[in-house]
Parts: sequence; structure tokens; C-alpha cells
Amino acid sequence: MTTSPLFVLGTRGSPLALAQANETRRLLAEAHGWAEEHIELRIIRTSGDAIQDRPLAEAGGKGLFTKEIDIALLAGEIDAAVHSAKDLPTLIPDGIALAGFLPREDVRDALISSFADTIEGLPQGATLGAASLRRQAQALRLRPDLKPELLRGNVETRLRKAESGAIGGTLLAMAGLKRLGLAHRARAPLGLDAFTPAVGQGAIALTARSDDARALDALAPITHAPTYAELAAERAFLAVLEGSCRTPIAGLARFAEGRIRFRGEVLRTDGSERFEIEAEAAAADAARLGADAGRTLGARLPAGVLPRD
Repeated sequence: MTTSPLFVLGTRGSPLALAQANETRRLLAEAHGWAEEHIELRIIRTSGDAIQDRPLAEAGGKGLFTKEIDIALLAGEIDAAVHSAKDLPTLIPDGIALAGFLPREDVRDALISSFADTIEGLPQGATLGAASLRRQAQALRLRPDLKPELLRGNVETRLRKAESGAIGGTLLAMAGLKRLGLAHRARAPLGLDAFTPAVGQGAIALTARSDDARALDALAPITHAPTYAELAAERAFLAVLEGSCRTPIAGLARFAEGRIRFRGEVLRTDGSERFEIEAEAAAADAARLGADAGRTLGARLPAGVLPRD
């Protein structure tokens, strides 16, 4: 690494975060003719990485994976940051711009288990390891007998616990498995009808200081407009519902031929009820589409489904 890098990317230090940061570095180097070694990856430990013994909802929610990186960005210690899009809170701090997204990977969840290839095939009363209330609720909707158990840690840690038979199984994002070269460890991808993904799943988000024209210009050539439109709809839906780690909320937008098709859902935490909405609009209206869907579905929800009720 040179003493004066051309560009500094901030990232968490997990193997998946580093894989995403390295992909960003490669694309930046190709876009601008830079040598990859002149783009520094600066690892920043976040509160979310430090907390492993309890659900994130009990410690502050999604912002735990971005707070320290945001501080470094605003302090000028890094030029831009690389995040898993589903970790981004719906409200970005003042002074920070959502600069774009890389092309989206596989959005599906996958089952990891030594016992079965499907949720339905898991043993009666099996333990399902997960940190996501969405995944727990969707699995319980199919199998109310399953016993959810908190399972935090990096991808390899969770894979080992599920494959060893210590738990009945766990659910992981196919995107992460593919980026780590571990897709072969999935017993089976799960269908999108039963397992609509988390908002932003499969996408890599890029942030920079909103007044840093140099950084924003550097990131512009590697951002993917269709993914940006999909995430605009999904994040607007989540923002209207004030989604957090305390509520099982899912949303998936798909770009095709200049239009966005969106499907969103909210579940009770025990999976006993699911509330859904589908909508479509021109890609230019993606944010409005998501917000309208959130308002419409929110008005239909019984009292007590969202934490504010």
C-alpha cells in the first residue's frame, strides 16, 4: 500500500464484508484505470460486530453495523464506505449520501442443514438458528413446531453449527454464500413466495460524504441504475412502516423493461399471520411506489403488528 492511496474505502472486517469491499475496489480500479493496490481498504469494527450475545433489536437495531463507519466517513478518514444494503438504516445521517449500489446478486435465502433439503423436511421440533425475525417468522409460518434460537456470527461460524447437527438448520442469504464461494454449502435455495427477502438483500451499497464531489464522481461509473431503482422502492416501503429489527418486514422490487414490480409483506413474529401487497409502476416512480405500498399495507394492519401500535 502506498503512503498516499488514491482512494480509501471503509468496511467491516468480516470475510463477507471484505469480499464486498474487494469487489468494489476491483470495479473502481477498472473504471478509472487505477492499480488496485492504490485503493486502500480500511477495516472499521462496528458495534454490531462486537455484540454477539443478543438480538440487535435489543441493542439498537440496524445502525449498529454502520455507526462507526459513518463517523469515520464524516471525519474524512475514508473517502467512501461499502455496506450490505440490508444493514443500512432507512434514515442516512446528515452529511452522508447514498451514492449507489453495485449490481445485485441472488436475492434468495438458503437452507443450511444436515437433516433436510427443505423447511418442511426438518425433524419435528427442530431448532432453527437465526438472528433475523423475518426469517424466523417465515419459517414458523410453514412449521409452527420449529424452535427458533439466536445464532449470530460470521457466515462460516453459522455454517459449521448447522452442518454439524448442533441445530436443525439455519437460513443464510444466497448472495453472501456466492460472494464467498460457498454456494455449494446450501442444501437448497428457498422460494421467494414463502421467503420474500429482507429489503436490500443481495445488494452492496456505497456511501460517501454528500459534499465530496470527487468521491461521488469516482463511484458514479460503478453504480447500477436498475438496482438503485429496486432499492428506492424497497427502502421507501420500509421507511413508511418505520421498519426495524423488531418487526418481520420483507420487500422485493424487480426492474424489467423500465418498470418496477414490488412485493412487500409484514408478519407477526410467530408467523401466525402474513399481510402482503403487490404493486407496479414506472422505474422513475420507484420511491413513490414503495412509499404508497407501505402506507396502503400499513393501513390494513391490525393493532399490535407494528411496535408503535
